[in-house]
Amino acid sequence: MFGCVLGGFAMGGGPFPVLLQPAELVVIGGATVGTVIISAPGKVMSRVLASLKKAFSNHSPTKADYLDLLKLLYQILALIRREGVLALEPHVSDRGSSSLFGAYPTVTKRHHAMDFLVDGLKQLVDGCSAEELNMLFDAELETHHAQDAQPIGLIRTAGDALPGLGIVAAVLGIVITMAHLDGGPEEIGHHVAAALVGTFLGILLCYGMVGPMATSVEIQVAAEGRYMMCVKEAVVAAARGVNPAIAIEFARRAIFSDERPTSAELDKAFAELKGK
Repeated sequence: MFGCVLGGFAMGGGPFPVLLQPAELVVIGGATVGTVIISAPGKVMSRVLASLKKAFSNHSPTKADYLDLLKLLYQILALIRREGVLALEPHVSDRGSSSLFGAYPTVTKRHHAMDFLVDGLKQLVDGCSAEELNMLFDAELETHHAQDAQPIGLIRTAGDALPGLGIVAAVLGIVITMAHLDGGPEEIGHHVAAALVGTFLGILLCYGMVGPMATSVEIQVAAEGRYMMCVKEAVVAAARGVNPAIAIEFARRAIFSDERPTSAELDKAFAELKGK
C-alpha cells in the first residue's frame, strides 16, 4: 500500500523530503494515541494492545488446525462412549499433564478455545444436561464476542478520527504559514506543502493502515469464534448421546467450506488413530 502511494508520488516527480514532516506526525500520531487512551478505561487498554499485536500476525485456524481439532474431539468423544464421561476427569483436572491434550499442540496453543473446551467438558463430567451445556456455551461465545468487539471498535474509531486530526494538523500548518507571509514564495510554498502533508497523512493512515488493521483483527476474531463453535457443536451433540462420528460431523459442518476437511480426510485420520 505504501509502496504504491509513494511510488505514484515519485512517478509524478514529487519530492520525498517534503513528506518528512515530524511536527505533523507528532500532532496526528500523538492525538490519535491520546484519543485511544481517553476511550479505553480499565482493562480495555490491554485488550487494545493485544488486538494491535494480533493485527500484525495471523492467528486464523487453517484446514490442518481444524483437522487436529476434529481428531482431538473424536478421541474425547470415543473415550466418553467407551469408558463413560467420568473417564475425562483426570484430563480436565490437569490438562497440562494430559496425554490426550498433549498430542495436539496446535489446539492447546489456542488458550481461549482450550479453556472453552475444558470448561465444557468439566460441566459434562459434573452432570450438566445437553440443554444447559448449550446455553453455557452460547453465553461464553457471546461474552467472547463482546470482549473482542471492544478493542476493535476503539481501533476503528481511532482510525475514523485520523482524517479529522489531519485537518487539525493542516490548520495549524496554515496558521504557521500566515505568520510567514512576509517571506518569499519558496518559503510560503514550503509551509503550505507541510500543512497539506498533515491532511494527506490523516487520510492515508485512516483508510490505508488503521482501518484495514481493525478489519484484520475482526476477521481473525470471527475465525477464532468459528473454531470455538466446532467445539460447541461436537460436545453438545455428545451430551445428547449422539454417536462420536455423527457428533464430529456436526462440528465439521460449522467450518467454512474452503477450510473444512473432507469426509475422506476425516475417515483417513480416524483410521490412523484407531491403528495406533
